[in-house]
Amino acid sequence: MAQWKLFRTEKELSRVAAIDCGTNSIRLLIADISEGNFREIDRRMEIVRLGEGVDKNKSFDPKAIERTLSAVSKFADEIRRRGVTAIRFCATSATRDAQNRALFVDGVREILGIEPEVISGDEEARLSFMGAVRELHPSDAPFLVVDIGGGSTEFVFGDSKVSAAKSVNIGCVRMSERHFTTAPVESESIERAIIDIDRAIIEASEVVPIKSAKTLVAVAGTATTVAAAALNLDSYDRYAIHQSHISALRVSEISKRFLEMKREELASLGFMHPGRVDVIAAGALVLDRIMKATGLSEFVASESDILDGIAWSLAN
Repeated sequence: MAQWKLFRTEKELSRVAAIDCGTNSIRLLIADISEGNFREIDRRMEIVRLGEGVDKNKSFDPKAIERTLSAVSKFADEIRRRGVTAIRFCATSATRDAQNRALFVDGVREILGIEPEVISGDEEARLSFMGAVRELHPSDAPFLVVDIGGGSTEFVFGDSKVSAAKSVNIGCVRMSERHFTTAPVESESIERAIIDIDRAIIEASEVVPIKSAKTLVAVAGTATTVAAAALNLDSYDRYAIHQSHISALRVSEISKRFLEMKREELASLGFMHPGRVDVIAAGALVLDRIMKATGLSEFVASESDILDGIAWSLAN
């Protein structure tokens, strides 16, 4: 079984592998990092829906574990092929909630030979912030970074460092499973979801000054998919999406549009990843309600997020 060092302290270049295992997707980033310089080698994602049913059952479905470990095996092959010297595996919301998480953790350990971390909401927030704001100019601070995941949404506020953070359970998968059973979504279901989402935003605002930010940065698949729609892209283009400015009006329009679309209509959109079809309406609604709560006129879409933060943490 291969072994990798979790952290590397030498000054020379480090080839690192970061893995972010969320509720809906699992992602890999391999990068060379040396004294503040970052060169991406490979970035990939698989939709595995690890958290399917966790909100209701509080445990992983064996098939979901099987899907996810299959992706981990593919990632391990690429990590070996690329000559990685340090690796960090972070699991987030669904794994925190699952009572049988040991089955999954043991499987990852067997495949990768390292101990996967089930990180706290605070650590998830810190890593998301680190990845999201590194390229932004200090004059745009203070920042509010919003990471809409599958199981949870992180609200993180700060300048160069985090000063306040809160994780709440309003991810796109969790909201879809709780409230949305049809596409188009019924108006009563939308109303119930809005109550649920707004309650969680209020909870977050008691810790995080969401109305005090100068710049709202939204990361992860929901936000970047909404950005792709706002930019009228024919296909998903991460370079066109990254650092784009999307107005609150466009977010509201796209959220309404997604809620009114049939599943096959959503699936036909050229920028839509197949694994997001069932959850994008809920995710876009979460983003729309956040925009309304902050009162900000736009958000900055960032392709740099917790995955980049995990990679940078290996170089620090």
